[in-house]
Amino acid sequence: MARLLIVHHSPTPSVQALADAVVAGAGDDSIEGVEVVVRTALDAGSEDVLAADGYLLGTPANFGYMSGALKHFFDTIFLEAGGALADDGSAGSVTGGRKPYGLWVHGRYDTTGAVRSVQSIVQALGWQQSASVLEILGDVGDEQRAAAYELGGTIAALLSE
Repeated sequence: MARLLIVHHSPTPSVQALADAVVAGAGDDSIEGVEVVVRTALDAGSEDVLAADGYLLGTPANFGYMSGALKHFFDTIFLEAGGALADDGSAGSVTGGRKPYGLWVHGRYDTTGAVRSVQSIVQALGWQQSASVLEILGDVGDEQRAAAYELGGTIAALLSE
């Protein structure tokens, strides 16, 4: 059975609503053969990452960057999960397969820096972006929750047997 790891930092009701919708989409009854594992960014570890076949990541946009909690997750798992850096500090050559991932980011005014910061780290892990980034500004309503549900379902379906 494939394993989908969902790692998020959801400190506000808006970001938590998106996380809940992503988890619900990933666990949709029509998707078979996928175990969904949910961890907060501060609780996830390299053993979770190594055991997963795909990933969903969620964060608020904080001061033009991903949350400190998600950055801590990456700092904690990076080398053990196969992250590679070139001599100049950029993403290095990664060996092995490219596992699918999806990303959702919530911000009040801008999500650009948060998206860019996550993507630069994920590139060095060798994961493959497998759905458009879900960027949500402002309030979270039915339309945004539906898009988050679809993101969760999309990545889980890619892993489905």
